[in-house]
Amino acid sequence: MKNKWSPDSWRTKPAKHLPLYKDKAALESVLKKISRYPPLVFAGEARNLEKQLGEVANGNAFLLQGGDCAESFSDFHANNIRDSFKVILQMAVVLTFGASCPIVKVGRIAGQFAKPRSQNLEKIGDIELESYKGDIINGIEFNETSRKANPQRLFQAYNQSAATLNLLRAFSQGGFANLHKIHQWNLSFVEHDKAEKFKQMSKRIDECLAFMNACGINDKNVRQLYETDFFTSHEALLLPYEEALTRVDSTTGKWYDVSAHMLWVGDRTRQVDGAHIEFVKGVGNPIGIKIGPSINIEELLKIIDIINPDNTAGRITLICRMGADKIMNKLPNVLKSVKKEGKKVVWTCDPMHGNTIKSNSGYKTRPLTNIISEIQQFFQIHRSIGTYPGGVHLEMTGQDVTECMGGLQKITDSDLKNRYHTYCDPRLNASQSLELAFLLAEFLKDDDFSSQISSNL
Repeated sequence: MKNKWSPDSWRTKPAKHLPLYKDKAALESVLKKISRYPPLVFAGEARNLEKQLGEVANGNAFLLQGGDCAESFSDFHANNIRDSFKVILQMAVVLTFGASCPIVKVGRIAGQFAKPRSQNLEKIGDIELESYKGDIINGIEFNETSRKANPQRLFQAYNQSAATLNLLRAFSQGGFANLHKIHQWNLSFVEHDKAEKFKQMSKRIDECLAFMNACGINDKNVRQLYETDFFTSHEALLLPYEEALTRVDSTTGKWYDVSAHMLWVGDRTRQVDGAHIEFVKGVGNPIGIKIGPSINIEELLKIIDIINPDNTAGRITLICRMGADKIMNKLPNVLKSVKKEGKKVVWTCDPMHGNTIKSNSGYKTRPLTNIISEIQQFFQIHRSIGTYPGGVHLEMTGQDVTECMGGLQKITDSDLKNRYHTYCDPRLNASQSLELAFLLAEFLKDDDFSSQISSNL
């Protein structure tokens, strides 16, 4: 059939933000080898995530998605993986208490290597080279050899993803995710002299855990207190790599991209007739769609129908990235239109990308006040329309970086240079991420909010 989907059917569509590999034979050789490599994730795991996201879409769970802006080869270390996983778990405990519902935990990890760039070329002085597009494509060092798209990097990306997933599975199933241990980590955070307002919430969590233990509900007899589900995601940008890792699931006969549990299409590559939408429509993974202020509502509805013709809850997550100064004007009409058409989607807020500024000292940064403001407005808009704000999508790290301004640490413009380590966009550090989780939990516990949501679902 002419219109039958296949993993390579995206090649018939216009593709944006794909690198130009000069040695096509070398690229095809690498892709052929990767196509024979073992899957990084399993189709059954992706279906489990879709089921849990279906609960989010129905207002019975909350999605926490977060991790690095772009993973790097040089920063690959077990401790970094551990610390990122740890802070997501810490946030999840706080949010579970605040939302009084399960938290679906999805990391931007084990595959988040490729980044679209606003400019294809970068110029320093008189030298102009290809922009850095993520370690899976080229290197960040500003020289001709480094900036050349190198297909051999795909091997390292696959191997690093495999090692990361191996460690994440060990952490999530081997006792590291013990609820009591995570809560103890949070106790150290609330001892900060400026975290007084979070101490009461932490105390209430402590009382809940003590009560459950007294009732015989503890990590020795309840699996959920000892281990946790944790899923991975990344932007499906580098389509040749994604195609090489797309396989037929032997149990269902459906295609799955086994590079990650969840994939998303960025704001720059979600063209209705484009290659990226063509690719993701055919894989069984849950799919995220980034929507910024330039979104065309008619096109968005077409995209939803293309990817999710059966209107399955959990299949599509709409990741809103409007900016604190634009969300009130842009998001309401989008929500109303999707609601009117009866589309079952997960609504999440990405408060990072629309709030990026250049500081006076020249660093790309994001003020925490703007991030918080966009999240608050996101919830307010959903409350007014009667839709469910299902989650947040954050660029964050478990490291003590100084990339976003504000927070309990009072990071200022002059502090940014101290530990500015990102390869691409600024990330929340561990302290800022936890602070955001506590603030969000306070908002989620609003009785008026809870009743409003339940009455409209």
